[in-house]
Amino acid sequence: MRGLTTAYLAGQCHGKLIGADQPITGIFNILKDAKKGDAVIRHWIDETGVEIASSKGASCVVTQDARNSALDIAQKLNIPLILTEKIELANAFAISWALETFAPDSLRIVVTGTNGKSTTTHMIYTILQEAGYITHTNTDSESEFNTLIDPMVAKQIAEFKDMDAVALEVSEVQGWENRNMKDHARLMTSAIQPQIVVLTNVALDHIGLVNTIEEASKEISGVLDGFRGDFVVLNHDDPVIRNMQQLVPSEAQVTFYGSHTDVEYQEPGIFYQDTLLIPTEDLPFKSPHFIQNTLAAVSTALALNINPNIIKKAVKSYQPLKRRFSILNTDPLIIDDFAHNPDGIKATINSAAQLTSGKLHLVCAIRGSRGTSLNQLNAQAVADAIKGIDYNLILTSSQDVVDNANWVKPREKKLFIEVLHKEGINYLHCETLSESLEKALKSTKKEDTILLIGAQGMDPAASILKDMINQ
Repeated sequence: MRGLTTAYLAGQCHGKLIGADQPITGIFNILKDAKKGDAVIRHWIDETGVEIASSKGASCVVTQDARNSALDIAQKLNIPLILTEKIELANAFAISWALETFAPDSLRIVVTGTNGKSTTTHMIYTILQEAGYITHTNTDSESEFNTLIDPMVAKQIAEFKDMDAVALEVSEVQGWENRNMKDHARLMTSAIQPQIVVLTNVALDHIGLVNTIEEASKEISGVLDGFRGDFVVLNHDDPVIRNMQQLVPSEAQVTFYGSHTDVEYQEPGIFYQDTLLIPTEDLPFKSPHFIQNTLAAVSTALALNINPNIIKKAVKSYQPLKRRFSILNTDPLIIDDFAHNPDGIKATINSAAQLTSGKLHLVCAIRGSRGTSLNQLNAQAVADAIKGIDYNLILTSSQDVVDNANWVKPREKKLFIEVLHKEGINYLHCETLSESLEKALKSTKKEDTILLIGAQGMDPAASILKDMINQ
């Protein structure tokens, strides 16, 4: 890290340096992967973690929470420790430094919003790759690398090194241990300094961090605060996102996608300026929320003047992320989706219902340790979506596969079920994911469809089902 020292880093993250001012010669890294000279960033650390960092030859440790005897051990081992009140400041600096060091001239694209971030980002990445850009993205199937809690983005960029472009998904809100990281999207976007930002939609998801659409909107629109790039791509079909046009700096160009815009979907396919660009039969999925993500990616690529034929080829050959309306089986049809908030749940159930000629068997994982409000909203979304269709609803607490951070608490389960009772929805509850999947399989006919929805509690379902089907 040319010219970077522990004292300078402490100043950048508004932290207090405990120990010597010395050069930092490696990259920003997580504790597990740290190498000699690296700066370890960890939101909390105890004496064991400090000992590990020292044994690996780390230049320093940056943390928000030094537990037990961490400070004493750091001083004893002569490893500088930086205490900051906001760990996200350290991680934001790390991202900025990594980009300026390893990809200073790169094209940078940021995607944020409540739903559709991962698929949109991954599709933009796919189009850029097809167009010849050496591209890096932080999007993965579980969306674990879009936060400022750990230095994963900075680490990935430093290890990738030579790249032409980055397409980065930014979490719209973030927090840990009951602390809201206010201005998360703004802070991360400011660190990236993108030429293009893409805003997908505004809905409620992280209840407790934001509790109203207005709060969610404020966090998401933060990416426009101080934006100095070229293009802002907005979802015209979301009225909250559409109204963010007034927040876009005058120097930037606004590009809309969706109904009554230059990039819209009609029954024959995706049109650009009234000319058919991608026929419906060439779209990997035809569900409304996937089409919205595709429109966002196509609009971004067109703003970059990428050849329409390249865009068409990339979309046609696109391989979606895991658990994004993934087809696990065809006889019977089994669909797996990460739907985990009200809007995502409704859209996914509606899309699956259109595909089945029989009954829809919905296996829904209750979200664990996310509070009662979100689970009540999710339950209401399930109830609203399955009314009027032939359904078999199976709930699961997934106790056989989740850790303590995702354990379904009794009150979360109780309130989820109370909503279903109030709405007159019949259901079966299984404590384990395995039991819920087994019951769904046994009750399904060939013409039926099984839809799996939920976040962490449903993640292992594909592998469990594979074993069951192969038995």
